[in-house]
Amino acid sequence: MSTKVPDDLKYAASHEWVRVQDGVATVGITDHAQHELTDIVFVELPAVGRVVKAGQACAVVESVKTASDIYAPVAGEVIAVNAAVSGNPSLVNTDPYGEGWFMRVRLSGGVDGLLDAAGYREKIGA
Repeated sequence: MSTKVPDDLKYAASHEWVRVQDGVATVGITDHAQHELTDIVFVELPAVGRVVKAGQACAVVESVKTASDIYAPVAGEVIAVNAAVSGNPSLVNTDPYGEGWFMRVRLSGGVDGLLDAAGYREKIGA
């Protein structure tokens, strides 16, 4: 299995990815995480307007194997959630870095504590 780790993203040790553009972070779970979870059958996303702290549980993913908390990799206000993954959770498996994103957060802090692609590859042994 070849795990995709795009070079243009930042990564949390808890397997979330972050793409920052114009002060807004798009957040999802990594290809590695969705492989570990296997078939995702349910995604519970945070409410728009919720303020999250980096490292705080903010969403839940259920697969055929287990339920897992998803942690906010950044601090800020949730300004959008991806309704498509609520209706079709398998998008997280088929396109974790594209159509399978979870939420957009208006940043109130930085991304300094996150790993770059090389650091994340090292963490997961890819």
